[in-house]
Amino acid sequence: MRIDKFLKISRLIKRRSVAKEVTDKGRVQLNGKLAKSSSMVKVGDTIQIQFGNRIVKVKVEKLQESTKKEDASAMYTLLSDERISS
Repeated sequence: MRIDKFLKISRLIKRRSVAKEVTDKGRVQLNGKLAKSSSMVKVGDTIQIQFGNRIVKVKVEKLQESTKKEDASAMYTLLSDERISS
């Protein structure tokens, strides 16, 4: 599954177009390397996303083509959510 689609379906980012933009601007890392929006995600991968002054790190638990809002958080495990001071 493409990383931009995973971010949208897991509801880490609300829209796929925003997920694509954030990824292409270099704010998303897949297993410690900069990711492109077309990067493929597998179960067990770690994703790090920079949201302004926050860095969120998650581990991919499962891949689904679609999901309900309540089930979206089961697609990943939150490893860390830290604020960075400027």
